[in-house]
Amino acid sequence: MSEEKQSGGFSWFVAGLGIGALLGVLYAPKSGRETRDELVNGACEGKEYLRQRSREAADQVSAYVDRSKSQVNEYVDRSKEAVERGRQQWEEVVARGQQFVNDQSEKVVAAVDAGRQAYKSKTAEPGATAETSPIVEPASY
Repeated sequence: MSEEKQSGGFSWFVAGLGIGALLGVLYAPKSGRETRDELVNGACEGKEYLRQRSREAADQVSAYVDRSKSQVNEYVDRSKEAVERGRQQWEEVVARGQQFVNDQSEKVVAAVDAGRQAYKSKTAEPGATAETSPIVEPASY
């Protein structure tokens, strides 16, 4: 039943459009030729308007694309700079770590050498022997 109402409503709508168009032509203040010419001119103006608007839209889209490209390039450049800064900082940290390890190894070597020297000087004293001394010389590195 609702389909009949919908199709009936649409039929009345189409009939109303037809009647309105007929009355418009009958009561038009201009002749048919003038009305047709006016319709053609209006269609041409509309066509030209649409062309102009489409050109403007294309220009606007092009400007947006260019702006987006420049922003993306800027973000890429900033990212590259940040990565480079991070790499440099990492290299500095690694270099400082290597220097710290080298310094500590030099101190350990110096301490071992000092211990060897003390051991040798202690065993070289009169009355001291290697068997009575509890200090054992470490293996050389």
